[in-house]
Amino acid sequence: QVQLVESGGGLVQAGGSLRLSCAASGRTFSSSAMGWFRQAPGKEREFVAAISSGGRNRNYVDSAKGRFTISRDNAKNTLYLQMDSLKPEDTAVYYCARKTGDSYVLSIRAYNYDYWGQGTQVTVSS
Repeated sequence: QVQLVESGGGLVQAGGSLRLSCAASGRTFSSSAMGWFRQAPGKEREFVAAISSGGRNRNYVDSAKGRFTISRDNAKNTLYLQMDSLKPEDTAVYYCARKTGDSYVLSIRAYNYDYWGQGTQVTVSS
């Protein structure tokens, strides 16, 4: 059983920064690829970023490239998402998730992730 708990969300002005954290329980964190997704009101859940188990491979949605950075600390069983230059359209509930299968292969598809956190709200005001 894996439990994921996000934190770090909040209200920030456009152009500001937030750092999201995802604390994972269980012994499989360091051997699993991980991802961040988000869901805005009235919209489908959207891929944001993914990282391989060792941190070497990373992938981002185009709108996040150059502004967001995904990272992980396997010694602390924690996944991070550093978000800079935030925009109002980044407003959403952000979820971390554990990817199934090969830990070196990244995926933008939610159905490839089996464990999800409860989400943390990010609100960017204009």
